[in-house]
Amino acid sequence: ATVYAPARDGEGTLFWMARPTAEPAPEPDADAYIEKQRSRDPDLWVVEIEDREGRHFLTEAVR
Repeated sequence: ATVYAPARDGEGTLFWMARPTAEPAPEPDADAYIEKQRSRDPDLWVVEIEDREGRHFLTEAVR
């Protein structure tokens, strides 16, 4: 699983970062990352996308 989190560069431009690592993580690791973030932000939104081709459909840059 790959989790993407929003971030901003030094100029304020929005991009997405793969978390917890740049490579797809085992599902339990991705779930643990999400739960850790949820403990910091109870209003966290999580959208799960299942795509056979592994597309994320994000329109901003992914780094």
